[in-house]
Amino acid sequence: MKHDSRYLESVLHHDIPLTRDMGLKVLDWHEQQLRLHLPLDANVNHKSTMFGGSLYCGAVLAGWGWLHLRLKEEGIEDGHIVIQEGQISYPLPVTGDAIAICPSPSATQWKKFLTMYQRYGRARLTLHTRVVNAGSNEDAVTFSGQYVLHR
Repeated sequence: MKHDSRYLESVLHHDIPLTRDMGLKVLDWHEQQLRLHLPLDANVNHKSTMFGGSLYCGAVLAGWGWLHLRLKEEGIEDGHIVIQEGQISYPLPVTGDAIAICPSPSATQWKKFLTMYQRYGRARLTLHTRVVNAGSNEDAVTFSGQYVLHR
């Protein structure tokens, strides 16, 4: 939904000011998949490709944003999301703008996560993000992040 995209973008730009400097935009939130856009010009490195640190940020933020929107849909607004751990791989260079994509975890994982949070006020969820060159479907970056939600 467009409304959710604009909402998330304003949250990111307000709560994480770096996202403004990165030129990060929320493309869409559709069928529980979040897509973010990162422009090359604001995130370029000395090789004229996208800076690895920007790609890491984009991947982390796709997971953070996914969890933020999904919790909002569940009516859970009392939690704080933090990334606890992340593993990243850069199989291909990003030579233009980048799209970070975070799909939904399995329904089982999600249910378990919600149950843990409701019971203990703290829960952990692993989300997998991939980053592609705009116009391509090939993984340029793969990221696995462990996010913690706590009251």
